[in-house]
Amino acid sequence: MRSVTTPQVDTSAGRFEFWRDVVRQSFVPMEAVPGKTSDFRASLHTSHLGAVQVSVVTAQPHGVTHTSGHIASDQPDFVKVSLQLAGRCRLAQGDRQALLAPGELAIYDTRRPYTLDCELPYRMLVLMFPRALLRLTERELARVNATTVPCREGLGPVVQPFLRGLARQVRELQGVGEDRLADSAVDLVSALLAQHGSSSAHPEDGPEALRQRILLYMEQRLADPELGPDRIAAAHHISRRYLYKLLAEQGHTVSGWIRERRLTQCRRDLADPALAGLPIGAVAGRWGFPDAAHFSHVFKAAYGMSPRETREAAQAQ
Repeated sequence: MRSVTTPQVDTSAGRFEFWRDVVRQSFVPMEAVPGKTSDFRASLHTSHLGAVQVSVVTAQPHGVTHTSGHIASDQPDFVKVSLQLAGRCRLAQGDRQALLAPGELAIYDTRRPYTLDCELPYRMLVLMFPRALLRLTERELARVNATTVPCREGLGPVVQPFLRGLARQVRELQGVGEDRLADSAVDLVSALLAQHGSSSAHPEDGPEALRQRILLYMEQRLADPELGPDRIAAAHHISRRYLYKLLAEQGHTVSGWIRERRLTQCRRDLADPALAGLPIGAVAGRWGFPDAAHFSHVFKAAYGMSPRETREAAQAQ
């Protein structure tokens, strides 16, 4: 078992340089990228269960990049499975991204470039093992690769406690039924991923069908003030860049479309006699505008009248 913690006696920058070396030596070649923190600290605990490397990373905000320059032609064909234990991280690979909250996991292919960005302090379990051990076909892996896999239903409530147990006992794993533990971990992860791929598959989705699903998704969540590109892209297993491209082809931006639809709903409610007693701030809040002053500003910019004037004009008719 390997256990590494950033030194206590050093500057934050010095501790991060130490961590850079740890990251390079502990997984496949990759580069650590500083995050927004003035007091960087991190730790890594790793055990090996046969061919399966089990690691628990605890760290202040930062990111890692695995670029094409890091990928050698003779590099072993590994996959990584990350289970978010605390904090939130964003995984991006190809045209997909996965936003990982506690209790969610993702699989990604180390033979392709990827980035992992954690903007808050986090703790993560990382399994790394040869692709050949995974009980998935190439098509099944492609379907689930770099997507957010929730563990709240199906096999998730079975798999997640097992993986959390590995994380808790990472320092005591080696030498105790290693091969059986490794087989169990890979089998359970494979089953969970296969189930996720089957339930989330949309083989008929070309760009137009996907765009319509995205628009419907946004329409149904206009009231959520947290609705934004990251959440929308993650829900559809695509990158933000591809999301922007899909909407741009119809002349929209993501934020512009959301703002326009929210304003339309607010304008409708302000003109509805049945809602005349509802405060304007409450109308704004029910459609994703938590800041009443900001709402009034964008509403007047869009319609040339304030929300109050719009309501009064509708009542005068």
